Amino acid sequence: MPTWLQYVIVGVVAYLLGSFSTGLTVARVQHGPNLREVGSKNTGATNVMRTMGLKNGLVTFVGDFLKAALACGIGWWITGNRYGAMLAGILVILGHNWPVFFQFKGGKGVASSCGVLLVCYPIPALICFVLTILLIYLTKYVSLGSMFMLTLFAVITAVTNWGDWLVILWAVVLLALCLLRHRTNIVRLIHGKENKISFGKKKE
Repeated sequence: MPTWLQYVIVGVVAYLLGSFSTGLTVARVQHGPNLREVGSKNTGATNVMRTMGLKNGLVTFVGDFLKAALACGIGWWITGNRYGAMLAGILVILGHNWPVFFQFKGGKGVASSCGVLLVCYPIPALICFVLTILLIYLTKYVSLGSMFMLTLFAVITAVTNWGDWLVILWAVVLLALCLLRHRTNIVRLIHGKENKISFGKKKE
């Protein structure tokens, strides 16, 4: 049975992994702009794609996805159970959104959430991914798709794990973190002013 110290170690490691900013690293390597001063002013894949092009956006997405998946894998390995991975999932997203290395100004946690969902509950995650990609393709709203993904995952998790309130609470917390980081997007969506995604080359 894992000890409380193991869970503490998992939380610290996951938060520090999350605090590594793929977006800022890509921008630095590519001599790009300061992501916290352009576009949506966050360091996630969508802002990178809008300001530095599709290729750099995909690299950022993959990096943020992998660091979250790695954190959850470490959490599962250290504690020997899914709850360790779930704890790591929340902390790696917190680290990504509010990184200690970058003045607590990070991304919105969508790519990292994808990594967390896939490691912790792969089948529901894949269902959510497919439907989310379809929704984004039809609407061109990444923010809407992101919130839909976490909402659908919370619903599926609640239905398939009814009675395991810790798992349900975990899924709700993931959704709450997503909604919190997208609160300005929600306002823009309501007023019809949200930016649509373009998969072409970045604007000069």
